[in-house]
Amino acid sequence: MTPTHTAADLTAVETEMRALLALSNGPLSPLYGMMRYHLGWADTAFAPAASDPGKRLRPQLCLLCCAAAGGDPSVAVPAAAAIELLHNFTLIHDDIQDQSTHRRHRRTVWDIWGAAQAINAGDGMYAVSHLALLRLRERGVPAEQIVGLFGAFDETVLRICEGQFQDIGFESRWDITAADYLQMIGGKTVAIFAFAAHAGATIAAANGERAAHYGNLGTALGRGFQLRDDVLGIWGAAAVTGKPAADDIRRRKKSLPVIMLHERASTADRATLERLYAGDEVPPDGVATVLEMLNAAGVEKECLEIVDGYHANAFGLLSASG
Repeated sequence: MTPTHTAADLTAVETEMRALLALSNGPLSPLYGMMRYHLGWADTAFAPAASDPGKRLRPQLCLLCCAAAGGDPSVAVPAAAAIELLHNFTLIHDDIQDQSTHRRHRRTVWDIWGAAQAINAGDGMYAVSHLALLRLRERGVPAEQIVGLFGAFDETVLRICEGQFQDIGFESRWDITAADYLQMIGGKTVAIFAFAAHAGATIAAANGERAAHYGNLGTALGRGFQLRDDVLGIWGAAAVTGKPAADDIRRRKKSLPVIMLHERASTADRATLERLYAGDEVPPDGVATVLEMLNAAGVEKECLEIVDGYHANAFGLLSASG
């Protein structure tokens, strides 16, 4: 599938999503307005807008794997739309749980309309993601295949919830190892990448073993993506991330770089790190201190090398996909 085809199919995914979240003038229009705002289609007054919609990596992966497995990616468009809607449902809730006030250079849904209504918007988007997946019927996908995808879809949601549960639990603990963290992101972040790749191949009529191979490809990409995001959350520029620099430190996130630092730090530095992470958020001078410790330990370079390893694994799986 050429870049031109990728862009065309992503446009079709956007059209699919917009059809499911069409404008309404009734009393419930603000509910869908909040969803449209989060997706970058509306402003805070729910008037049409064109803001950063996000990278759309997960629907792209679904479409590309469908094409790579010999299928027609246009058939997979409803599944790709469902995946992107599911991902955005998790982001709305994640922003509430993390108390994040900005995403993609704009205020978050909960920060504008409150946590209770943001939960409603997220739950609504979760339901709409299922309606999107059902539209595979209109593309001629066999019912048995759709049922199988639904099962895998909801298993993916459970893995995401499990990962988020663990991530929140990690906030009050320091006995977390790098292995614990990788297991956690395997649910919170990686599961949806694995589903996207697996679903694309399944829609292309790949057999179980071959579809699972593509799922492994998605797993490698998802791990690399999350760890790269961990690096950006600490060292990324605000213009790139849409969040303040080193915001993950301010929010006391125990991402892989921080866990690696804690594992190898001296007793004194470990005590300093734990003290700084004990409050509601790390103050600016504390953020600078943690950055100094991370840079002295060479954690950024090591994390990027791990990312490169996952990317190499993904390319190897793609080459062997046949």
